[in-house]
Amino acid sequence: MKRVVITGAGTINALGHDVPSTFEAMREGRCGIGPLDIRDVDRLGIKIGGQVHGYEPEERFNRQQIALYDRYTQFTLIAAEEAIQQSGIRFEGELAATSGVILGTSGGGLTTQDENYRAVYEEGKNRVHPFVVPKLMNNAACSHVSMQYNIKGPSFTVASACASSNHAMAQAFSFVRSGMAPVMVTGGSESMLCFGGIKAWEGLRVMSKDACRPFSATRNGMVQGEGAGIFVFEEYEHAKARGAEILAEVVGYAMSSDAADIVMPSKQGAARAISGALKNSGLNKSDVGYINAHGTGTAANDKTESAAVADVFGTHADKLMMSSTKSMHGHLIGGTGAVELLACIMALKDGIIAPTIGYEEPDPECALDVVPNVAREAKVKAALSNAFAFGGLNAVLALQKF
Repeated sequence: MKRVVITGAGTINALGHDVPSTFEAMREGRCGIGPLDIRDVDRLGIKIGGQVHGYEPEERFNRQQIALYDRYTQFTLIAAEEAIQQSGIRFEGELAATSGVILGTSGGGLTTQDENYRAVYEEGKNRVHPFVVPKLMNNAACSHVSMQYNIKGPSFTVASACASSNHAMAQAFSFVRSGMAPVMVTGGSESMLCFGGIKAWEGLRVMSKDACRPFSATRNGMVQGEGAGIFVFEEYEHAKARGAEILAEVVGYAMSSDAADIVMPSKQGAARAISGALKNSGLNKSDVGYINAHGTGTAANDKTESAAVADVFGTHADKLMMSSTKSMHGHLIGGTGAVELLACIMALKDGIIAPTIGYEEPDPECALDVVPNVAREAKVKAALSNAFAFGGLNAVLALQKF
C-alpha cells in the first residue's frame, strides 16, 4: 500500500479567503459568524451565519464564468487554485491521465435553484437561463476543476449530507493508497446561505438564533456557514521525487452507517467509525492527541459524539484535546469536513490547537477537554477528523505528523 501525503491546501470560508488567514483566525479564536446579508433576510427567523464577506465574484471571474459557476463552484475553484499552486504540481501527460478529482457537497448549486425558483414562481418568468442545469448540478464544481487543470482520471462528487467532504476525501485517499492514482484533488464546498436554504433548515428546529456554542451547557443549536476546502492528496514517493513540501500524512479512515434514524445520531455508529479509523490507520489510541469534532452545537450531536469518543478511547479520552471549529466558521454541511481538516493540519504541522469558542458552561455529558475559547500550543503526533451526517452516515479521517 502506498503512503499518502497532503502537498497542497486551499480554502475560502467565513474566517478567511485563504489558508494563512484561516489559520490566523483559528489561532486567535476569531468568530466568523454574524448577521446574514442575503435577500429577504427579514422573512427569516434565523438571521445569522458563517457567511463569506468581502468577496466579489467579478474580481475573480469574468461574466461568462459567473453565468456558469454557482457560488459553491466559485468557492471550489478559488480553493483549488490555492491548493494546486501550493503543491507546485502540473497535470500533464500520464499524470494528467491518471490523476482525479473527488469532491463533496450536499446542496450543490442550491443558490442557483433558489434564484430560478424565485424567478419562475414569484416573478412569473417563463424562461430561465440555458445554463441553469449545468450550473446547479452537484458535480459542477468537480467537473470545472478537472477541466481547469487538465485532470482526466477518476472524477466524481459525493453527497452524504454533513459527511460529504470526509467521504470524498476518504475515497481520494483510497485511490492513492491503492496505487490507482498518483494524485487526487479532493475536499468539498457548500453555499446554502440563501433564503430557501435557510428557510428549509429552520423547519428542523435545530438552528441557533445567536451563536454556535458546541459542548457548552448553554448551547442552543447549530449555525450554517459556507465556503470550500480543497487539498492535493499525493503518493509519498511521487511527492518526494519532485521535492514537494508535505503538510501532513493521511494514514487511514473508516465509514459507518447508523442504520437507525434519519436525524438522531447513534453513539454506536459514531464509535464504529472512530475505532475503524484507528484500526485502518494502524494508530494506537495513545497516538491520537487531537480530534476535530463534528461538534454542531446541538444537544443530540454533542452528547452522542462525546460518549462515542469516551467509549472508544477509554482512559485516554481524558488526555485528548477535542475542539469544534464550527463555533467559528459555522456548519458548512457538505463542505464542513474539508474546512475542518485545516485545523488538523494546523495541529500537526504548527502545534496549534484551534479552540471551541463560545464555551460558557461545562456540560457533564460532554466532559472532555474541548479546548474552550483559547487556542493552545501542543505537540500532536496524530489527529482524527469526525463527520457524522443526517441519515446516520459517518466518516472519520486519521492523519499524522510528517
